Amino acid sequence: MLITVLLIFLGLGLVTVYSSSAIYAFEKYGNEKYFLWRQVIWALIGTAAAFFFVLYDHRKLQKWVNPLLILTLLGLIAVLVTGHPVGGARRWLRIGGVGFQPSEFAKLVMILFVASYCDRKKSKLENFRKGVLPLLLMVSLFCGLILLQPDFGTASLIFLTCLTMVFIGGGNLKQIAILALIAAPLAGLAVWLEPYRRRRLLAFLNPWDNPQGASYQIVQSILALGSGGLTGVGLGDSRSKLLYLPEPHTDFIFPIFGEEFGLAGSWAVIGLFGMLAALGFRIAARSTNLFSSLLAGGITALILFQAILNIGMVTGCLPPKGFPLPFFSFGGSSLVVTLSAAGILLNISRSAKRATNASIL
Repeated sequence: MLITVLLIFLGLGLVTVYSSSAIYAFEKYGNEKYFLWRQVIWALIGTAAAFFFVLYDHRKLQKWVNPLLILTLLGLIAVLVTGHPVGGARRWLRIGGVGFQPSEFAKLVMILFVASYCDRKKSKLENFRKGVLPLLLMVSLFCGLILLQPDFGTASLIFLTCLTMVFIGGGNLKQIAILALIAAPLAGLAVWLEPYRRRRLLAFLNPWDNPQGASYQIVQSILALGSGGLTGVGLGDSRSKLLYLPEPHTDFIFPIFGEEFGLAGSWAVIGLFGMLAALGFRIAARSTNLFSSLLAGGITALILFQAILNIGMVTGCLPPKGFPLPFFSFGGSSLVVTLSAAGILLNISRSAKRATNASIL
């Protein structure tokens, strides 16, 4: 069932990338399939990575945690020094003409680290100084480097996912609640002190106050979703992608899907994310050891949180921030990492099933 959901997501994602990007690609590059072929290539790479992780025993990943932490740390430092600037932020490294985002790989690496740490230190998680504090410092280091790019959204997503994993792993609820209460005002302060973040927040609070200025993108997003009605205008017939909605193939791809497939199609996609979450957490609950359970729970939480934040953003329910919609938004780093994570989740499922069958026999 999980494989079926993933294949549906992958197919819908490729179709929507082409539909949402064809006009923009033709205007900018003279080739309407410019973004489609790149996304197909990344999808093939991601599928190969997923297939590898399906066959690779996920428990062996524990021995790779420290090397992966070091490589990711070096990548996050390198992007600050030599990163390729896009839109005023340094988030990309280019090697041989191929660009990738180290912060995307940091998402999966931090999940591996937290799962491994909680598995090794499970008896100390109730103790803040010996258990949670060292983990918190490591997560904060990576989140801090991502904030310097600047990328507030990814840093917040990683911190939220890791905090959820600590709770699942048996962390003290009172300590987690205190950490959340401390982090919330600090996050608010980080938003308010940065002018462009403050403008986004104010635009979110009253998007119709300046529909041609700071609120333009969210207003266009809401208009696109509203134009779809119940059943949509039809595949390929979106009007918002005719250079009205900026970058419709990346973070704001869901409104294009909603316009073409309507409320029914939008709810179907939301339902599929809900099904993926239910299957992922079910796999986590059935896992026979803490590392596997936390790894499955962390991967599921990461995909689910990212989907909620993206859909909440484009519908005006949450402040605008650059979150790609998993499996849908154009972007090689995000797609490869998400498919790799899905492959690990499938391997955990296979291991849990084998263990269950063995116990029955």
